[in-house]
Amino acid sequence: MDKKKAPLCSKCPKVICLSSIKADEKIILENAPDFCPMTNMTDTLEIALSEYDRPDIMEFAHQASIQEFECYERTPEGTRANNPRIVETIEFAKKCGYQKIGLAFCGGLSGEAKILTDVLEGHGFEVVSVCCKAGGIPKERIGIKPEQKIRGADRFEPMCNPIFQAEALNEEKVDFAIMLGLCVGHDTLFIKHCRVPMTVIAVKDRVTGHNPLAALYTINSYYSPLKARKKEK
Repeated sequence: MDKKKAPLCSKCPKVICLSSIKADEKIILENAPDFCPMTNMTDTLEIALSEYDRPDIMEFAHQASIQEFECYERTPEGTRANNPRIVETIEFAKKCGYQKIGLAFCGGLSGEAKILTDVLEGHGFEVVSVCCKAGGIPKERIGIKPEQKIRGADRFEPMCNPIFQAEALNEEKVDFAIMLGLCVGHDTLFIKHCRVPMTVIAVKDRVTGHNPLAALYTINSYYSPLKARKKEK
């Protein structure tokens, strides 16, 4: 028996899951590529679908889909998007009945965190916020050498503390957590330890103004070095 291929949706030439068909028609699975999880992972698909039968998950997914729908409007010129992500987040939190919002932010985006806090409070939410440097723990605590510190070998430099950020928000029993600008890796630790529903407003990208996709959008020009170079045999 041939081993099933791992999903590779990012290279799918057909995208049958987005087939342009009527509501009462069915997707033709025979048109799927051989790496399609819709044909290769049917048991896993059924297990995932059964999760949506849980009332809390069903309601969450229901509200998320409504939020997606409301982010578009039909005009004579065609369908267009109408809400930035911050508006989406506020609307979704209200749909879910959330009142206490937790904000885990990078110290480098303290200004943005203050603005976001003011916006959220202006919309009636209680906000609990924790900076990545909370705790003031020297980087030496995690084995960083003097020459590996950004400020210089002889300067105090606190470690980022995403686990504390997550646990602080867990302890505060926030309804919903928002992550703002945490570094690669630190964001992973926050997500791993956060035990409440969460979303992301922005991720860290020091070069592109926190817009990582800019590098992909310019991969044929300014960021062409991103393209892989195959080694000659």
